[in-house]
Amino acid sequence: MADAAMTAPVSLTQHIAPLEAGEHVVAAAWLGGTPALALSDGAAMLGAPGGQKRLDLHGAAGLLVATAAGGLLHTGGGDGRVCALDEAGTVTELGRDAKGAWIDAICATGRGEVAWSAARRVVSRDAKGKLKSFEAPSSAQGLAFAPKGYRLAIAHYNGATLWFPNTETPTQFLEWKGAHLDATISPDGRFVVTSMQENALHGWRLPAKPTEKVAHMRMSGYPAKTRSFSWSHDGAWLATSGAEAVIIWPFSGDGPMGKAPRECGVRRSRVTQVAFHPGAYVIAAGYDDGCILLIRLTDASELLVRPAVRDSGVTALAWDKPGRRLIFGAADGAAGLLTLPA
Repeated sequence: MADAAMTAPVSLTQHIAPLEAGEHVVAAAWLGGTPALALSDGAAMLGAPGGQKRLDLHGAAGLLVATAAGGLLHTGGGDGRVCALDEAGTVTELGRDAKGAWIDAICATGRGEVAWSAARRVVSRDAKGKLKSFEAPSSAQGLAFAPKGYRLAIAHYNGATLWFPNTETPTQFLEWKGAHLDATISPDGRFVVTSMQENALHGWRLPAKPTEKVAHMRMSGYPAKTRSFSWSHDGAWLATSGAEAVIIWPFSGDGPMGKAPRECGVRRSRVTQVAFHPGAYVIAAGYDDGCILLIRLTDASELLVRPAVRDSGVTALAWDKPGRRLIFGAADGAAGLLTLPA
């Protein structure tokens, strides 16, 4: 986003167009240039304001998890099915759990790879549709693909596992006691970070050489669990939810070990969603009181996107690829589309 956008009036609320959701928004996404909302009642809303259409994905079983990559919205439901929705509104079933268990986690890449979990079972589907499965040590709570290569990080009890679905390479266990919930891998592939039940993050710096050891990074002090991560476009910063400010950890060099995080957007409300701009040091932050801010990391300046709205905590945020539009969704079914002024 150009700096000119950040010097616009203090409030951007006049640039919001309402979107129809009507149900708890699980995720927001851009399918090409088309906005999409994944809803807890099993459906998705596709299209711009005034031209939206509702598409059923999982029926009454409900939609539990969703992620977007490669112009597709990937969803997992209580029916044990995994689906993909494209910009044209075509719904494709990618797989389903053999025992019909609900889908706990899902992740995808722009290369066409998708992975999902149900209890301990993790299934990975490559770009050609070939399926491979893995049994995690305990329930697989979080999944993340590495930016390069066909490698998957799986968060579970007492650590995380790195799995290479298409090779015979042994899995790599990253140990740290406690319950690990979500997983993310840095854009350069050097760091694996998980959120924890204990209101903390844990990170591992992966060795660049076989002779090096895995380095641990513990990031604590959160008053609530972190359930939203977002990397800056260059991978130098990791923005996180779970506090009354956006907590942003430095990941240049050796990572955050021995370094204090940045804190931006301090309010008397907890951050629930974070989304770094795709090309600038600007963060969209959503709070549990419904407020949304744009925050510039360089000087912590703020622009108001959405004022606080009672019982309308922010549950989803997503920038389009050019970084000119931001879509958001909330727990009460409210949603909107911000178009930044030129």
